[in-house]
Amino acid sequence: MLVGCSSQSDSTAPDGPSDGSAVRGKITVFAAASLRATFTELGDRFEAEHPGTSVEFSFAGSSDLAAQLMSGAPADVFASADTKNMTETVDEGLVADDPVDFASNTLTIVTAPGNPDGIASFADLANPDVLTVICAPQVPCGAATASVEAATGTQIPAVSEESSVTDVLGKVTSGQADAGLVYVTDAAGAGEAVTAVPFEESSEAVNTYPIATLSGSDNEGTARAFTEFVTGPVGQDVLGRAGFAAP
Repeated sequence: MLVGCSSQSDSTAPDGPSDGSAVRGKITVFAAASLRATFTELGDRFEAEHPGTSVEFSFAGSSDLAAQLMSGAPADVFASADTKNMTETVDEGLVADDPVDFASNTLTIVTAPGNPDGIASFADLANPDVLTVICAPQVPCGAATASVEAATGTQIPAVSEESSVTDVLGKVTSGQADAGLVYVTDAAGAGEAVTAVPFEESSEAVNTYPIATLSGSDNEGTARAFTEFVTGPVGQDVLGRAGFAAP
C-alpha cells in the first residue's frame, strides 16, 4: 500500500488548486497506460467531487505521450510511468509546476492461467522455446526490463517488443505469447486471466511515477486540482488498493 508520500500529498493537502483558482471545466490528462484503471476511477471521483468538471484521458506508453506533447499535442496534465520522460517534458519547458512523485511500480512475469510452461524465474525467459513479449526499450516497462537483464546477465529473446505494458498483457491473455513482463498492478488487474510469477530481481528496476500540470494548459486551476487529487488521500488510497507502492 502507498505510504510515506511527499508532504504535497499528505492528509492535510487540499483537494482544490493551491493557488485558489476556480475548479471547473474540462481538462485532458495524458497518463501512462498502466494507470488506466486507477485514473479512470479517479477521474470519475474527481468529477463527482467537483460538479461542472470533466476529465478526459489519453492513455499510452509514456514515451509516446511525451513525444506527442513535444510535438504540440494539447493537454493539461501529464502522468508518466518514469522520471525520464517527465524530465524530457520539463527540459522542453512544457511543465508549469515541479513534478510530484506519486507512486512506484515493479515488474512481474505473467503467463497463461496455471503457468503451463512452468516458468519459475526470470532466467527461464531466456529459453527461446518460451515465447516472451516485453516492452520496447524506450517505454518505461521496457527500460525496466533492460535494467533487470543487465543486472542478471540474462538476455530475453523476445518475440515482440510492444509500445505499452497493456499491449504486452494483451499478447499473453490472447494466447499470442507464453509469457510477458508487465507491472505487478497490471497482473493484479488482469485477475484470473493470467498467472503472475514474481521474481526477486524485479527490485533492480523500480519505476517511479511523477505527475505535473502542463504549461500549455487552458485550465490550470482544474489541472492543479486534479494533480493534487492524485497525490492526496483519495488518490493514494485508490492507487494503493491497485497495488502501486510509495514513490
